[in-house]
Amino acid sequence: MVKVKTFGMEIRPLRTTQELNELDEMVNRFIAENNVEKVTSVSDTAFTDDTGETIGLIRVLCYKAVKGS
Repeated sequence: MVKVKTFGMEIRPLRTTQELNELDEMVNRFIAENNVEKVTSVSDTAFTDDTGETIGLIRVLCYKAVKGS
């Protein structure tokens, strides 16, 4: 069965590298803990405030779960 999981992370000035590493860790932990058999795709989209400044990131993970999960 193909499933989709969405993760979000606030992005703050001068902390972007740390926040991206935290997002990677969050996704990797999800994969390890949820019987993910195969990752089909990963997509990142930035979102902005009303001034156009990037304030966050949404990562969408499409994956195939082990049967019965």
